[in-house]
Amino acid sequence: MTEKKPGLFGRLFGKKEAPVEDVLPQVADTAPAKDQREAETPADTSVEDPVAAEPIVAPATLEPEPKKGWLHRLSSGLKKSSDQLTDNIGAIFTKKKLDAETLEQLEDVLIQADLGLETAIEITQKLSKDRFDKEISVDEIRSVLRDEVAKVLAPVAQPLVLNVQNGLHVILMVGVNGSGKTTTIGKLTAKLTAEGKKVVLAAGDTFRAAAVEQLQVWGQRSGVEVITRPTGADASGLAFDAVTEAKAQGADVLIIDTAGRLQNRDELMAELEKIIRVIKKVDPSAPHSTLLTLDATTGQNALSQVEIFGKRAGVTGLVMTKLDGTARGGILVAIAKRFALPVHFIGVGETIGDLAPFEAQDFAEAIAGASAVS
Repeated sequence: MTEKKPGLFGRLFGKKEAPVEDVLPQVADTAPAKDQREAETPADTSVEDPVAAEPIVAPATLEPEPKKGWLHRLSSGLKKSSDQLTDNIGAIFTKKKLDAETLEQLEDVLIQADLGLETAIEITQKLSKDRFDKEISVDEIRSVLRDEVAKVLAPVAQPLVLNVQNGLHVILMVGVNGSGKTTTIGKLTAKLTAEGKKVVLAAGDTFRAAAVEQLQVWGQRSGVEVITRPTGADASGLAFDAVTEAKAQGADVLIIDTAGRLQNRDELMAELEKIIRVIKKVDPSAPHSTLLTLDATTGQNALSQVEIFGKRAGVTGLVMTKLDGTARGGILVAIAKRFALPVHFIGVGETIGDLAPFEAQDFAEAIAGASAVS
């Protein structure tokens, strides 16, 4: 292939995220004023009330969903991404033979689907090597797409491992406003209690009473304690108390919710760093897992979230939420290629059963479309 000129690639990928400056200790130790917090993290009225979402289900009744049913829901959740790819690929390949022009157009389509420049190039190079100037169908292209996406995702599809034999395992949930942290905690709590683990929750979003109430409802459903403090209380102080209390109770897992924060607001990220430092005063090895929830509808902004939360909070794994039919799920491929962080779970809805371990092959098949997996 001839060298590609800058254009769409440059516009999408030429400008890199500015490096995040280290925060001075005296700044990091100072939590932002309450009015600053409320200005940056308005009440998330878009989060569905878990009580209204479904009837209460005892964790012990949870059973794995049949494979066929889960694949159907995952395919529905990625329908927007899959349909867009199918339509655009079909529009390009009006010729029967694969040539340089169609390969370049295909590369652009894959980038626009948020799969990332590197993955787009690898797919087109694979096609160029094996099928250049030969007849090829749209389904054959989608099969290559499926296989290459699965190859990228396979190394990051890793289960969340909890080391409860050595005592309390602390999980810190982080993410931007409305990314689904609290709902994910509720679903994860139900799964862990169904496995027989003693779980304690901490309502670390102390600036939103609604977030505390929502976590309390999830706690009631799973029969676990939720540690809270009055609205406006210091979040790092709550984290300190929560780790101390959970250890005293002999809990297996403590999951700490945090307030949603924009990754480009330095003072809010500094507050998160403070929470982590305070947790380490109780247990130097904690938090043992720091999970970043990513809203699948955000597209390219998710790359910035992973980069900055990774630097500032030491993210150890990802959970992608809201794969509900409006998602731009291709961004997970770009994230996997760039950061290689474990992806533990994906969520396709609001109910407890809508959170499942991430499977690379299932995701790749859903992105590529049903005809590519026949």
